[in-house]
Order: sequence, then C-alpha cells, then structure tokens
Amino acid sequence: MAHQMRTLGMIGGTSWHSTIEYYRLINESASERIGQWSNPPLIIHSINIEVMREQNKEKINATYLDTANKLQSAGAEAIIICANTPHMAYEHVQPQIDIPILHIADATGQAAQKQGLKKLGLLGNRPTMTGDFIPKILRNNYRMETITPEGDAINQAHGYVSKELTQGIFSDQAKRFFLDQIVLLKERGSDGIILGCTELPLLLEQSDVNIPTLATTDLHAQMAVDFIFGEL
Repeated sequence: MAHQMRTLGMIGGTSWHSTIEYYRLINESASERIGQWSNPPLIIHSINIEVMREQNKEKINATYLDTANKLQSAGAEAIIICANTPHMAYEHVQPQIDIPILHIADATGQAAQKQGLKKLGLLGNRPTMTGDFIPKILRNNYRMETITPEGDAINQAHGYVSKELTQGIFSDQAKRFFLDQIVLLKERGSDGIILGCTELPLLLEQSDVNIPTLATTDLHAQMAVDFIFGEL
C-alpha cells in the first residue's frame, strides 16, 4: 500500500503538544485502513512557537512560507498546518507554493455542513477569535455565521490557551470557563461550537456539553488522511 499513499508535509511546533496529537491521529486513522504494520509517509518541520508569541504578522508569514518551501522541496505533495492560529499565514503562503495547504476551516465547514449547522460559536485564542481566517472561509464557502465570546472573555480565553493549554496544562478552572462560554454562545443562537484551539479537544469532550462540537484537530487530521489516500 505504501506506493499508493501520498506524502504529506506537516508544519508543527505551535505547540509541540498539538503536533504530537496530529501525528497520533493521522497515524491511527491510516492504520485503520492499511493495518498496524504500515504507516503513511510524513515530513514534519517543527518551528519555534516563539514566532507566534511575538504576534509579528510579517515574521509569521515569512516563517511559514520558508517552511512550506522546505517541505515542498523535500517531496511533500500537500501541507497541513498543525494548529488553528497559524492559518493566518495561509493567504500569504498558498499563492507562493505549488502544492495545496489543507485548510482547517474547510475541514470544519464540511463537517458542520453534514450536520446542518448554520451558526457556529468559535472558541480559541485571541488571534483565532478576532481574526477572519476561519470565519471568512466558513462564510464564503459554506454560508455559515461565526460568533465569539463577548467582553473580556476573549482575553480570558487567550490567557488559558497561551499560559496553560499550549503548555500541556489542563486545569479544572479552564474547563469550567470554556463550558460557561459554550452555554453563553448557545444562548446567543449557536447551533454548534468550534473548538478552535488544537488543545481544546484535549480539555473538553462532546459528552461535557449538549450542543454539537467541532474538534478542529480531529477533523483536520481526517482531512489529511483522506488526502494521503487520494480521497480528497
């Protein structure tokens, strides 16, 4: 089966915890198709998370373009960015390389569409919730509305993500905070919740809430596997 699989490039490191989760999910899903004694061809480039913490968009764009070019030169046939927030670099990078970047918002939108969802609450860090790189694709490609927490909740969510979740800390306090935000988003009309931080599905489970959740990590990893096997 190995010769029938496409080579996938993975940009990781933001955070390395999420990169491990992507690597695990992709390999587990692939193994279900080809057996436990085989695994897909993957090229991983792990960047320093500091480039994201500085919040310098030009530097982020340059770093992801450089990394994408390296993966393309190394033989990757498509690229997956192993986190939500770095997709802010997608519009800068994609036109300058010759292979596709599998966008996390497309994976999310396709799953939401299958469930008939129209208004999605978006949880994540500040750049993900205030940026347009996920809502724009959901709006233009899937005709879905996206809403985010109100007031200081965005700053609180960002604090939990940056200081705890990306450091591998999953506290009861963080879980209570995000569960409260899901209730508020549902009260404002959300019929689904995007867990738009790669570590959020590690903190929250579908059984914790009574509204559909879209775990972007899982959906994105499945999109990657579909590409590997030529089904995308």
